[in-house]
This record gives sequence, C-alpha cells and structure tokens, in this order.
Amino acid sequence: MISYEPNQLSTGKLHSYLLSAVAPRPIAFASTVDADGNPNLSPFSFFNVFSANPPIMIFSPARRVRDNTTKHTLENILATKEVVINVVSFDMVHQASLSSTEYPIGVNEFEKAGFTMLKSDLVKPFRVAESPVQFECIVKEVIHLGTEGGAGNLVICEVVKLHIEEDVLDEDGTINQEKLDLVARAGGSYYSRAKKGFFEIPKPLATLGIGVDAMPDYVKNSMILTGNELGMLGNVESLPTAEAVEEFMATVSKDHPNIKDATHRKKHKLAKNYLSFGDLDSAWKILLS
Repeated sequence: MISYEPNQLSTGKLHSYLLSAVAPRPIAFASTVDADGNPNLSPFSFFNVFSANPPIMIFSPARRVRDNTTKHTLENILATKEVVINVVSFDMVHQASLSSTEYPIGVNEFEKAGFTMLKSDLVKPFRVAESPVQFECIVKEVIHLGTEGGAGNLVICEVVKLHIEEDVLDEDGTINQEKLDLVARAGGSYYSRAKKGFFEIPKPLATLGIGVDAMPDYVKNSMILTGNELGMLGNVESLPTAEAVEEFMATVSKDHPNIKDATHRKKHKLAKNYLSFGDLDSAWKILLS
C-alpha cells in the first residue's frame, strides 16, 4: 500500500485522490442571485444534509485550485444570504454538467444549460423547474476553511420551504428512490446513477461551450431531443461550417438516402442516434443540414 501525508502531495493531486476515493457524493445544484438580482446556477458535490430539526444542509464552494479565486455562487451567497438547492436527476445531468462551465460573470447559466427559471416563494434565487425536488434556503453561516486554492467554504443552509414533484411520490406520500433517479458525483469525469452505477460525462469545455441558448430554435425546441441531449450539444466551442455540413451529408447520404430533404423529426432522430455514441460533431451536422 502506498501512503502519503497531505503535505507530500500537490493540492491538485490531493484534490483528485479525495474526489475519487470519497464517492459517489450527492450534488447540490445551487441557484443564487447577486446583489442586483442577476441569477447564477452551478453544481457542487461537497454536499449533504446534516439535521432535520432544524432542517440543515451544508455545501462547500471551494476556492479554485488553479488560481485561488472564489466562485460566483460563494460571492452571491455572501451578498444575499439566500440559495436554492435543487437535486439532480438522471434526466437533467448533462445540462447540469454544462452549467458548471465557468462562464463570465453576468452570464445566466439557466439559459446556457436550457433550464427553466421558476420563481421561489420565500427567497429571491430561482428554482430549477426541471429538478424533481427543490429546497429554498436561508444561509445561517459561512465557515471559511482556508485562504489558499482548494480551501472549502462551508455554506450552512436552513431549509425554509421544499417543493417535491408529485411524479416521484408513492401513494403513501413518500419519495420513491427509483422514480427520483438521482445522480451523484465521483472523481474525474465519473458520475453515479443511483439505480445503475457509474457512467462518464466529458467535462465542460475550458473554452466555453455555446450553450443551449445559442442553438437554432428548431433544435432547442425539439420534440425528439431530451434536455440531456441538448446539454451535450451545448458543450461545443462552435458549430460546424456550412462546407463541413455539405461534405458530411454527401458521405452520410449513402447510408441514409434523401436525409438532406428529410423532416426535422427524422433528422433529430438520426442526430439522437449519433449522440448515443457521443458523436456530437456528426449530430450537429445532421441537425444543421
């Protein structure tokens, strides 16, 4: 067995070991607003519930390892002392991953990831309408664990109202875990689906994906593509050129005659098939043809 004391490892290496070894971890999909009311949305996996009376949840937006900066979520919480914690189900995990992209301040991650902003009842931050359970919280305390990159900031939240989608409840009013279908975070690009185990999602592009809001309306309003698939499509730096689309269609038409003149529905079904193999480039070329 190989052994280390923490000071023998770089912060990045230690961070990697911790995330991979302490897994899977539940995800706090945190919605906040800044002092001017501008929304922000980001997932955090240093998270759990710690008390029922009073109902207390804690999550930790850590300082960035690479440059020791703080995240917009933490800055907003310090300014407003309010947050909504949304749970992440499998049906929305790709969109949640896309929202973790470090877009510049002022960018609305709800719009980038294709989520619906739902007004809260008791706090200012918006809820994620697609999340099956949402917790409106006031922030009781923030405990700063350090000043260097990688240091956590414990955000101690008291739940003041919770919202549960009726579809995930059994007849007796209890939550059915299989219907809820939660996902959790592990190390690297790994996630865990509560009822099926581990799977991978490529990390969002460091160069910033285009986001769902930048897609053509006929794509983002598709009746075929799911929110997860829109999240995947939003994680590209730019769309293929018209020339690249033409070249691709000349090739793919050998296997799919008349695809260029097919309906949106047929093209979206074919794009969906490419996405099932993780082929975003081909999916986009079909959609743009």
